[in-house]
Amino acid sequence: MNPVPRRIALALAALFLTGCGTIPVSDPLSSGTAAPDDPASSAAPPSSTPSSSPPVGPGAPSTPAGSGSPVPSGSASPSGGSTQAGPQPPATGGVTTVPEGPETCEYPATGTASKPVQPPKTTGVANAGQPVFSMMTNEGEVKLTLDRAKAPCTVNSFESLALQGFFDQTACPRLVDSGIYVLQCGDPAGDGGGNPGYSFADETDGTESYTTGVIAMANGGPNTNGSQFFLVYNDSTGLDAMEQKYTIFGTMDAASTAVVQRIAAEGQDGTNPYGGGKPNNPAKISKVIKLSD
Repeated sequence: MNPVPRRIALALAALFLTGCGTIPVSDPLSSGTAAPDDPASSAAPPSSTPSSSPPVGPGAPSTPAGSGSPVPSGSASPSGGSTQAGPQPPATGGVTTVPEGPETCEYPATGTASKPVQPPKTTGVANAGQPVFSMMTNEGEVKLTLDRAKAPCTVNSFESLALQGFFDQTACPRLVDSGIYVLQCGDPAGDGGGNPGYSFADETDGTESYTTGVIAMANGGPNTNGSQFFLVYNDSTGLDAMEQKYTIFGTMDAASTAVVQRIAAEGQDGTNPYGGGKPNNPAKISKVIKLSD
């Protein structure tokens, strides 16, 4: 591909990523509340005010939009167009404790929470360890291994929301399956505009690479992270060169990535103005529980 048109496409995609947090929250990866985040100290307060538009995730490069998404060889595809029911989550269970640490984070109030929830703790935040969460979907279990050392305030927020059931019984509102390959989740509102009633700063350093299996925050602009996040189910390193960065706070293993690929294989409806659309698969999260610290 001619490098000039590609640079133009990525620049346009970067513009689309700014918003309020949808796919990631409004661009290719926005959350419905803000645009992708910029690098910032985990303890620094947000440097910008979220826009009134829903968070947007990374925008996809301007390649022809398709209804299907590439699924690496070896991954399962839906049979007969119907979804495969994954294992049911336990009614109760999981780890409910949260370790202490030396970090301080800020979570200023922003908008109205899409679901009743308390903000995360702001002091004594752990900055070591890799807690593992089980996210049960209609296609099976997706294990999320988070990285406190890389993004302590982001992991602290996710952990708090998960333990309060914020993600339970929600649907992932956006799928991008051309140019970049991401499934955006974490929105109780189901329209790409959901948020937890607070925001927090980016935790990026400019070395982010959105390879297969990465978990990153969607947003509507620098330091406007909320609850929406995106799962990279196929190489999306086209985002690496963009000025706007999305906080990477964990990874999925191969089996979990295959679950997301099954969801993506059914395509999307093309309704998102920034690229992609609502998944044709229900993409339903029934429960998120913490498996270990």
